[in-house]
Amino acid sequence: MAKRLFDLWASGLGLLLLAPLLLAMAIAVKLDSPGPVFFRQVRVGRHGVAFRIHKFRTMTHRETTAEAATAQLTVGADPRITRVGALLRRTKLDELAQLIDVFIGRMSLVGPRPEVPRYVALFPQPLRDKVLSVRPGITDPASLAFRDESAKLARAVDPEREYVEVLLPAKLQLSARYVDEASFTGDLRLIAATLRALWMRSPVSR
Repeated sequence: MAKRLFDLWASGLGLLLLAPLLLAMAIAVKLDSPGPVFFRQVRVGRHGVAFRIHKFRTMTHRETTAEAATAQLTVGADPRITRVGALLRRTKLDELAQLIDVFIGRMSLVGPRPEVPRYVALFPQPLRDKVLSVRPGITDPASLAFRDESAKLARAVDPEREYVEVLLPAKLQLSARYVDEASFTGDLRLIAATLRALWMRSPVSR
């Protein structure tokens, strides 16, 4: 209950204080390329309940719409990314839209990053149950540890295979450890570490 109250307070305050920036980003996305402001993708949330995550759109609308039928990984300098989208991805400002998901209770500020259904289907059952027992978050230890994920995948011969066989299992182990060791002070440390990474303009994983 305390975690949810903190999420509600922090996300509400964030949406209020960042409203001018969020509006400016929305206008920039609309002016840069045709399509909606937000990219809504199905992710798997707490207890396996699917929801549509909010992100500011960073790809052309045609490619974003076709994504469900193609690979769901962004690798290196993806040609689908728009000019404004490249800036939003580099600074991770596209993720600020997820404050909406936190405010309405689908996500938490800190928790395992929500995956798409096709990858959740690959989770071993015990780890799946553990990771999905909590609300997914905007940031977590795996996001920080694999903040250069896109670059790693770009260097792989087969990015999809690299993600499924190497990165996903490692991220899943970190997420499970987070669930086992989660605490309010630990969450605050992770938020601080994420803000430091953003301030240094370090790339952060998807």
